[in-house]
Amino acid sequence: MAHDIRAQLRFLPISAQKVRLVIDVVRGKDAVPALETLRFMPQGAALPVEKLLASAVANAEENYGISRDDLYVAKIFADEAPTRKWRRFGARGRFKPILRRTSHVTVILRERAAD
Repeated sequence: MAHDIRAQLRFLPISAQKVRLVIDVVRGKDAVPALETLRFMPQGAALPVEKLLASAVANAEENYGISRDDLYVAKIFADEAPTRKWRRFGARGRFKPILRRTSHVTVILRERAAD
């Protein structure tokens, strides 16, 4: 019986647009090679996504007894989270708004069908 193993990372202080550049690389890959790929990516979003994927793999092993070699990244997506509106004051009394964007990342792992 196939289980969907799910893990979420909420309120990641990186914009969803930047996180999507990282998660597009690992979508559909086996879990172990995906972790190795993320370990060597230079983007700032790669470390939190790697930790999230490692957590999902650990969930599968602990809760369902599924081997990490049988798992693959079925779905992974980043949604926009609340944006903090920050202020910076400029010259001549002007106001310079800054948008501090955050994101929610969700990963769903599945077990490869044994053939």
